[in-house]
Amino acid sequence: MTAPAAPAPLWWRLRRAVDAALHPLRRRRAAARLRQLGLPRSVIFVCHGNICRSPYAAAAFCRRLSPSLQALIRVDSAGFIGPGRSPPPFARAVAALRGVDLAAHRSKLLTPAVGAAGELVVVMEPRQARVLGKLCRRNGGTLVVLGDFDPGPITTRAIPDPIGQPEAAFHESYTRIDRCLDGLLRAMGSEPLPR
Repeated sequence: MTAPAAPAPLWWRLRRAVDAALHPLRRRRAAARLRQLGLPRSVIFVCHGNICRSPYAAAAFCRRLSPSLQALIRVDSAGFIGPGRSPPPFARAVAALRGVDLAAHRSKLLTPAVGAAGELVVVMEPRQARVLGKLCRRNGGTLVVLGDFDPGPITTRAIPDPIGQPEAAFHESYTRIDRCLDGLLRAMGSEPLPR
C-alpha cells in the first residue's frame, strides 16, 4: 500500500491561488501588448530544452496560420540548454496524433542574437521571461508568457514541462499549448484555422 501524498506546501498553494486570481487581468494585459505590437514578422517560442514544448508550440502555431500569414510570419523555437537534441519519443508520438511532425526537429540554443531576432517571443514559464529579459535585454512589450492566453481558468501560468514523464503528461501539456495558441492568435487579431 502506498502512503498518501504529502499536502502541497503553503507557498505553492498560495502561488497557484494568486495565478488563478490574476489570470483574467494578465490575459487582458498580454492581449493589449499584442495589439500594440501589431502583426509580428517573427515569432520565437522558448522553453527550457527546446525538445518538447517550444518546438510543438512553434509547429502548432504555424498550422493555425492562414497561408497568407504563413508567408508573412517567420516562426522559430529555441531553448536555454543543449543544442542539436531530438524530441523524446512521447513528444514525437503525441505531436503526430495532433498533426504535428517533430521528427526533423533539433534543439536550438537561445542566444542573445536568436532572442533579439523575434519581434514576439513567447515563453512557457514566467521565470523564463525574467531570464530572457536579462539575457536579451528585451522590451517587455514583445515578450509574453503563453499560459497568459489560456481562455479558461488556470492553476498556474506555466505550461508544465512533460520531459521524463509518462505519455499522459505530453497530452496534457500539448492540450494546454493548443488552447493557449488559439487565445494568442485571437489576441493577435487572427482567428486560428481549424485543426
